[in-house]
Amino acid sequence: MIRIAIAGAGGRMGQNLVQAVDEHPDAQLGAASERPGSETIGQAVGAEGRVRLVEDLATVTDDFDVLIDFTSPQATMQHLELCANAGTALVIGTTGLDAEQEQRLQAAAGDLPIVYAPNMSVGVNLTFKLVELAARALGDSVDVEILEAHHRHKVDAPSGTALKLGRVVAETLGRDLEQDAVYGREGQTGARDRRTIGFATVRGGDIVGEHTTLFAGDGERVEITHKASSRTVFASGAVRAAVWLAGAGNGLFDMQDVLGLRDL
Repeated sequence: MIRIAIAGAGGRMGQNLVQAVDEHPDAQLGAASERPGSETIGQAVGAEGRVRLVEDLATVTDDFDVLIDFTSPQATMQHLELCANAGTALVIGTTGLDAEQEQRLQAAAGDLPIVYAPNMSVGVNLTFKLVELAARALGDSVDVEILEAHHRHKVDAPSGTALKLGRVVAETLGRDLEQDAVYGREGQTGARDRRTIGFATVRGGDIVGEHTTLFAGDGERVEITHKASSRTVFASGAVRAAVWLAGAGNGLFDMQDVLGLRDL
């Protein structure tokens, strides 16, 4: 039985993660935390209320084997240091990490098993593979646009999932996303450069997450779309990753590894 800790367990995503742990036959909740000063500190969570929310997971590292973190970039870096010191595996679903923070993950993965993915949904990660196959088949004969929509409270744009879709396309076609990405168009933009990869962002209401990769050619287009209607899909995927990670060696992995899609 894999003992899992949840960071930010008092929030909406955290509550979904707790439920997903309780429902997994090979996992149990070992610890849970909330930000310092939260009114939820001390509350019981999980099946039968056996776990109490704490401010600092460093006080309960003996109670879990894997930490799942969907918090903020700053908090995730603190949890990375905590897990490195405790020798505890880490699953990260936090989005908005910058290049320096991602480099810190890479460095820590030499001594620690880490799964880091911008989206833990099984369906989204299948979508990554489908987008790779489409880009491989269509090549430079089409224009590529990535459209994403999320709820009004999401603070980063484009979403981590949209950026991952862009990286999949760029890597498949031998492009540099840093050079070829276009994040907005306004005014007299001129004719579209086929090498560019466009991003369009929508924020509003309670949209959980929608992503479409559009391959537009002359006379036809291919659209690959994933729509999430509940956060439970992200939570169940993260718990699946945590259980998988408990049997993995040190390294930086993503959901393609967890789902066995890497070499398809």
